[in-house]
Amino acid sequence: MILIGIALVLLAVLGAPLFAIIAAGALIGFQRVGVDPMIVPMEMYRVSEIPVLIAIPLFTFAGYLLGESQAPRRLVRVTNAVLGWLPGGLAVVALAVCALFTAFTGATGVTIIAMGALLYPALAEAGYREQFNLGLITTSGSLGLLFAPSLPLILYGIVAEQSVDDLFKAGILPGTLMLVLLSAWAIREGRYLRAGSPRPRFDRREAAAALRAAIWELPLPILVLGGIYSGFFAVSEAAAVTVIYVLVVEVLIYREISLRRLPGVMRDSMLLVGGILIILGASLASTNYMIDAQVPEKLFTLITAHISSKLTFLVLLNVFLLVLGTMLDIFSALVIVVPLILPIAAGFGIDPIHLGMIFLANMQIGYCTPPVGMNLFIASYRFEKPIVVLYRAALPFLLILVIAVLVITYWPWLSLVLVR
Repeated sequence: MILIGIALVLLAVLGAPLFAIIAAGALIGFQRVGVDPMIVPMEMYRVSEIPVLIAIPLFTFAGYLLGESQAPRRLVRVTNAVLGWLPGGLAVVALAVCALFTAFTGATGVTIIAMGALLYPALAEAGYREQFNLGLITTSGSLGLLFAPSLPLILYGIVAEQSVDDLFKAGILPGTLMLVLLSAWAIREGRYLRAGSPRPRFDRREAAAALRAAIWELPLPILVLGGIYSGFFAVSEAAAVTVIYVLVVEVLIYREISLRRLPGVMRDSMLLVGGILIILGASLASTNYMIDAQVPEKLFTLITAHISSKLTFLVLLNVFLLVLGTMLDIFSALVIVVPLILPIAAGFGIDPIHLGMIFLANMQIGYCTPPVGMNLFIASYRFEKPIVVLYRAALPFLLILVIAVLVITYWPWLSLVLVR
């Protein structure tokens, strides 16, 4: 079995599709214990029976529609008109906009590519240092993963069999903590802008014009998040309302996405969704085998033989997840790792909702962690800068985010107070 595991790892390294590796592992495992391998496709079919799953393609499609329209420009204009006069106001705007955009699209790379084109030159023109600008956009590209309706939050709820509504509530304070800490750093930077780049004054006319231009898009977060948090909408219902609202606004009112372009946007968004669902289906089969083979129990026994302290376990968990985040995309990590660590964490008395916040917060940082964090390479390509420059630029922001992760990890109240 060890040789088979090594062979599967080598196939993954050589570029074999991840879902094929997971499914092959499950098929081989079931066959070795004498279970009919037909259970694997049966488990993969079980994905279609998960009620909340419909929210993933709907929210993804809505996010891609917003990204293809001029909505990001209008959002940046509004927030800059309202907050740009503050010290570090434009940098705070960049953080907030990137967090909101990532929450709706679920894809950090899309945020860097789409929002970087708007925010990077704007920050440079306002007098912010290039290293600060690169670090801010690179790290804020994954800042919205803890905010509803983030796809990783929904997927964690499915894999861990937890209420997605509870996860949406749990992510509010941890996500806000990260946003506030980075905003404080941005305000500090804003106080030391280079000479000749004075802060803009608040302009009522510009603020009113920006609000009028975005009048149809501004209610969207209130409609979606307010409906979910108030209990008026279920998650899947909120996703359907979001798609209809965005379609009407961007296609019929603003007319920035023609009917001819609509199938292309739909295809691009469903490519991401298809990848997530096929990995999830294979993962359900693999998880079933691991439970039958008592893999989590054996891992827990092995770990507790060397670790007796919950505190020590959490330290090692953070280190493991940070390293994992640099090597795997968040969707693959969710379906592969969560079924293994969930029962182990439960054995140490860690609430599964709290574990979800720890997991996603660490994975968020892993995207930007040298040497192989995905966001670093995307930003290097997008801004045509050497990867070493991105390492240095991201370091101060990473240190701040690590502090936030430590608070999230060792203060469960922050994640659970709105849920329990």
